[in-house]
Formats: sequence, structure tokens, C-alpha cells
Amino acid sequence: MEGDVHNKARASWDNGTFPPLERLLIDRSDSPTPGLVEGTEPGAGQQAAMFVHSRSMEDLRAEEEEEGGESRGKPQPVADGDPGCSETSSEKGLQAVQVEEEEEEDDNIIVEVRAPKESSWAESRIKDEDVCSEGWRSHRKHVFVLSEAGKPIYSRYGTEEALSSTMDGYNVVFLSKSPLVLVAVSRTRQSDKELIRELQYIYYQIVSLLTLTQLNHIFQHKKNYDLRRLLVGSEHLIDNLLRRLDRDPGLLLSGVTCLPLAGSTRDAVSAALQAAKAQSLVFSILLSGDRLVTLVRRKDQFLHHMDLHLVFNLVCSSSCFRDGEGWTPICLPKFNTAGFFHAHISYLEPGSELCLILVSTDREDFFSLSDCKHRFLERLRKRSAFQALKEATKTPSYSVDQVGIPELRHFLYKSKSSGLYTSPEVPVVYQSEEEQDRLMELYQELHSRLHHSTRPLRYIYRCGNTENLMAWLTSGFELYLCLTPLVTKVQALSAVNRLLKWIRKEEDRLFILSPLTY
Repeated sequence: MEGDVHNKARASWDNGTFPPLERLLIDRSDSPTPGLVEGTEPGAGQQAAMFVHSRSMEDLRAEEEEEGGESRGKPQPVADGDPGCSETSSEKGLQAVQVEEEEEEDDNIIVEVRAPKESSWAESRIKDEDVCSEGWRSHRKHVFVLSEAGKPIYSRYGTEEALSSTMDGYNVVFLSKSPLVLVAVSRTRQSDKELIRELQYIYYQIVSLLTLTQLNHIFQHKKNYDLRRLLVGSEHLIDNLLRRLDRDPGLLLSGVTCLPLAGSTRDAVSAALQAAKAQSLVFSILLSGDRLVTLVRRKDQFLHHMDLHLVFNLVCSSSCFRDGEGWTPICLPKFNTAGFFHAHISYLEPGSELCLILVSTDREDFFSLSDCKHRFLERLRKRSAFQALKEATKTPSYSVDQVGIPELRHFLYKSKSSGLYTSPEVPVVYQSEEEQDRLMELYQELHSRLHHSTRPLRYIYRCGNTENLMAWLTSGFELYLCLTPLVTKVQALSAVNRLLKWIRKEEDRLFILSPLTY
């Protein structure tokens, strides 16, 4: 389990995998514009990085296939257990994902995976909307999933047969990921590249429920199989993921945001989590809502941000995990598409926002991981860090006023080497849903221009009637600013310098600077 293909990627860190340890300098720069080089920017970790930010095992495999070479790395660690095999829930009563085998008339075995039922959301989901109505056409973005044989699988609005309707005036983007075809029909200002990125999230969400091995097995045996049978009860996961794609800057930036927390408290929590380990444990993740508190990983194993977003989505979409200790199979598709890990998911206290996810390779290790949780809690309760942690969950964000730049309304800042980003709460001027959507679309447009496939930009300054915008991309960080409309370019540059100095000053509270391993 120790080695994997990611070890091979260490030699190519400058292509976007992760920086080597020697580049992560301990000395922090006091320059007015620190961190123009990756590894020295505000928020850069002082130890090895937690995430594979840009590329995954899947990406590396694709390169190897193109080059016709063979992998020189050790075999990819795979989750214990064959994909799609039957799982049991914990004796404490939390119903985990149920896997049932159904034998059809042609003796083909099809494995059905049913997600934990979310009655309030799944039952209220609008599926009978008339696809010929103006209401259906007024939606700003539709998403469809089909099999390669054209069999409908999922539709964001209305029925899966809605794709056959005429969509004049919309931008239509297709993503073919055998054995599925995904379609986005949009009239937003997003680029094709941005829409493809969102379709990739939907694809990996489906893979995380079934594994790619199981998907391929199903359609090899029956090309026109109706995959909706396997996804019954899990549509709310895709629905919630699409809402996150519309609103969550982390999915746009390919990053993760942290709960603001004093560095000493975070270190104490991380040390307690590191000590509560088991032989099969690969990742220990502590969340507060949709914010990361800390992550401890097995040495030489790295988590892709997309996999972590899928874990976030599973936890935030399923209230059943609040009822006890959950035990569920989960595929982390950017780590390994072929098999399931097994996740122990539970909240630290009733009514708490603190959720602990322990990811194991052993399907029979529920009680061992349950013991890890109790040992972690016992260590926390002996220290003042637990009370400080609970207090921090009451203020999961911060106001832009704390930055002390009057002309600054909002910003997004991502450290490239750590894969973490920070952003203040949305100000009052953007509190309505319409204004939040508009602000996010502005950021999406800036992001697509900075990352254009053929004509990328490094710097953008745009003046508008309601706000001025600035975007800056360096080898160390990615920064987006929303400023008051009367700000000049000189004032905007001054605001950037002051903001970077503030982030440097607060980086110990806003980022995980010293991630731990087992």
C-alpha cells in the first residue's frame, strides 16, 4: 500500500504535480509583494504538500499511454475489496450504502448501489417539469448524462428525455468519458473549458458511487442498460454538486478552504488525529461544514482536491451521518477508479458541525476506526484545543472589513503550492441570490481568461459601473479582487500589496502550514 504512481510524479513537480520539499522554504518573506515564486507565497506549506493539485494517477496514465512507455513506479494502492461487492452497515444502526445483486433473465449479474436515502431532498426534487414550458427553458444551465448508446441517465431539470428538445441560443458542450457521454447546455458566461470541468465533476461523482470498473462491466454486458436503476436515491448527490459548482469558489479554483483557526490549536488537533491511527488508515479528515480543519495522510499517499470535494459533497448532502457512526464504501476516482475505500463518517458531538472522516483500505475495520475516533476525542478533551476548536466553528468565516482596505469588497486568494484558498464572507452588497450568482459569474469569467487554453493572461484589470475587478496569476498564487467602482488602477495595485501582507500576517490562521503524516 505504501507505493503508488504518484511517486513517479515527484520528478515532474514543475508540471503542476506538487513542489519538492526543498522548495517549501521555512523562512517567510517580508516583501511588500511576497510569494511570486511557488513555495514562498502566503499560505504555502512548510512541509510536504497534502494534495496532488493539478494532475492525478489518471493523468499520468494517459501520458504513459501516449508515450507507449511502461510505468516505472510501484503499483497503485487499491482499496481493499472488489468493486461493487456487498457491504455491511455498522451495528450502531447507521445504514451504509447497500449493495444488492440482481440476476437478470440473461444470467448477467448487475450490482445495484443505493446511496443513503435523503428523503427530504430526493422526494422534493422536481422531475415532472414540462420540458416545453418557458420555466424549463429559463434555467441558466442544464446538465444531461447519457450512455454511449444514447440511453438517458440523468437530467438536472425535468426528465432525462429533455435533451431531445430544441435549445436555441444556448452553448452546448459535450464530454465523452467512456462509457458515458455528458452534456452541458448553458447560457452563462462560462467558457467551454469551464463547462467541461463541471462535467468532469459530474462524471467523477458517478464513478465514486460505482467505480469505473463496474461501469465498464455493466455496459460491456449490455450496452443499452438503464443506469438510472443503480443511481436511484443518489440523484441528490449530483444535484447538490451542481449547486456547489455554481456557488463554491473552491471548485472553480481547484482548491480547498480551511476553517480560520489559531495555528497552535490546529497543530494540537492535527497531532491528536495523527496519534489516533490504525494499520489500514490512509486519510484522516476533519471538516467543519464545508471547511477543512485538518488532514492527516499516510506517508507518500496524496489526495486530489477533486476527491476531497466529492467527500465534502457526500457528507454535506447526507443528514443520516448525524445519527451515529457511518460505514460506507467510497471510490476516490482521482486516486484510483478501480475499487472502493471504506469510510468511517461521524460527527464529534450531537449538533456539532465537526465531522470526522477516516478512510480505510479494510472493509472489516469499522470497530478499529471507531476506536480511533474515540481515542482522538479523548486526547482532544484533555486539552484546551477542543474548546477553542468548538468556538472557532461559531465563526467559520471572516469579514472583509478585518483586512482593513476600505476599497476592497471581496477577494479569492489561492496558494498554488498548498492547494488551499481563502476568501471572506460575501458582503451585504452581494447578499441576494441574484448578486451572489452575478459575482460568481464575474469570477468565472476572469478565471477562464487567465486560464485560456490558447491565449492565457497573467493580469486583468476591468472597470465597471457597479464594481472594478482585478485578477493576477503568478507561479506562486492566484488572486481575484472585487473593488469599489471608483478605484483607480494605481489604488488597486496598492490594495493588492496590502492584501498580500495581511494574508502573510494571518496565514497561520487561514492555512494549514504544517500538514502531518502517519
